Amino acid sequence: MAIATKPDIRPQNPRFSSGPCAKRPGWTLDALSGALLGRSHRAKDPKAKLAEVIERSQAILGMPADWRLGIVPASDTGAVEMALWSLLGPRGVDILAWESFSKDWATDVTKQLKLADAKVISAGYGRLPDLSQVGADRDVVFVWNGTTSGVRLANASFIRDDREGLAICDATSAAFAMELPWSKLDVVTWSWQKVLGGEAAHGMLALSPRAVARLESHKPAWPMPKIFRMTKDGKLNEGIFKGETINTPSMLCVEDALDGLRWADSVGGLKGLVARSEANLAAVARWIERTPWAAFLAEDPATRSCTSICLKIVAPWFTALDAEGQAAAAKKLASLLEKEGVALDAAAYRDAPPGLRIWGGATVETADIEALLPWLDWAFAQVEADATKKAA
Repeated sequence: MAIATKPDIRPQNPRFSSGPCAKRPGWTLDALSGALLGRSHRAKDPKAKLAEVIERSQAILGMPADWRLGIVPASDTGAVEMALWSLLGPRGVDILAWESFSKDWATDVTKQLKLADAKVISAGYGRLPDLSQVGADRDVVFVWNGTTSGVRLANASFIRDDREGLAICDATSAAFAMELPWSKLDVVTWSWQKVLGGEAAHGMLALSPRAVARLESHKPAWPMPKIFRMTKDGKLNEGIFKGETINTPSMLCVEDALDGLRWADSVGGLKGLVARSEANLAAVARWIERTPWAAFLAEDPATRSCTSICLKIVAPWFTALDAEGQAAAAKKLASLLEKEGVALDAAAYRDAPPGLRIWGGATVETADIEALLPWLDWAFAQVEADATKKAA
């Protein structure tokens, strides 16, 4: 219910951005004191830190022992692009697109790589596409969690165990907050800046044995930039997956990534991280049940994201506005929250329907989510009153 008076309680941490995301609880600059600054990333000790990021990530995620995991440039975007440019071509490819970033991957495949046998299977914001259209003999590219739509996959049953193609999964807002079915996947990517609250610009690329076999047997028909090259003389460059990065990483960011991984262990590993994220979604769901003016953008409860929690405004006066009016009202709502210092960067993604997007990843405390929710009602009441006044 909308309220006219300001709530008494404020979130201790008002950072609800969906990337870069909130640092882990209790984080200070002291967490970076062990960073090996001014050192070559190829020296023994810095390289050991890079390898530790890989090893800790594999252990927490429960990644199969025969998978490779490497640190790559350009965040999750770089990791996905490396996979698309290096692996696609031998087979037809299906691209699942239901939000902004998955649409970007569809654009890359169809307009940049210009693959002749590429099929885009799409759906609008709030829904999943028809997963039954994915062919077992084809490669498939998809996001696990729609960061800009708040719609996630409930499972990977649409991917067959006896598939002939590769399953390439952008899991940047899912890794460390959701269980990933490794046996159904062949490539998994993410970045440090999401669920564990690390710094931006570094990506992670995980490859199954099937993906490695494709890399070693397939030579792309297009030129490959240096930062995309994962093979040498037809064989996988194993050094990439042992901490020998293609380009120069920030050792300050590496130290921060290690801090996040150690914190993840301290809260119970993957099980604890998932529980923290799901608790945040549950808090918002309880509020939605008693709030007539807001709803989840994700239409199916089974597909509602526990990290990028996207909300739409369903009040009759708001839905009666034209697109420009809705965008202005939603922008004012987010601006009020930021002005009060209770929610920073909580506006919906620029290409998504007007509304709010609240990050609920593991570094966000449920108490802060619960403290924020009354402020949403207060801010909405202010926007509603202003709209009513203008209409009078």
